[in-house]
Amino acid sequence: MSKAPVTQAIRQLRQHEVNFSEHLYKYEDKGGTRVCARELGVEEHAVIKTLIMEDDQKQPLIVLMHGDKEVSTRNLARQIGAKHVEPCDPKTADRHSGYMVGGTSPFGTRHAMPVYIEEGITTLERIYINGGKRGFLIGIQPKDLMRVLKPVIVDVAV
Repeated sequence: MSKAPVTQAIRQLRQHEVNFSEHLYKYEDKGGTRVCARELGVEEHAVIKTLIMEDDQKQPLIVLMHGDKEVSTRNLARQIGAKHVEPCDPKTADRHSGYMVGGTSPFGTRHAMPVYIEEGITTLERIYINGGKRGFLIGIQPKDLMRVLKPVIVDVAV
């Protein structure tokens, strides 16, 4: 396996002295968290999706969700005080985050955005989240993610 990349996400984690593991895997287009979980040999519930969305004011935001769940955008909008929230198209998501869809990390984004995390993620012992490049995940404790990103906890999983 090749050497793990040093992305903006990795730089931010190192800056905050976060302990993390690096996991390279063979990326499959449209494979999503199912492929990640299979390749790493972990439960898909512990593989966390980084979703770039926009509210009704076209303001971007990040939602972190379990790999085996979806986001109720209606519940999310209600919980954050927006009229509605919807996923960004890939080009817009790339522009907001600085990462290519399929390699989006919540760490080291191009623009600062509010981060919302599904409450169940915070109770897991270890999570696997994108490290800023397709085919590259990092293993991290949720408490470290909470410390670095200071996300707002939401209950929006379906």
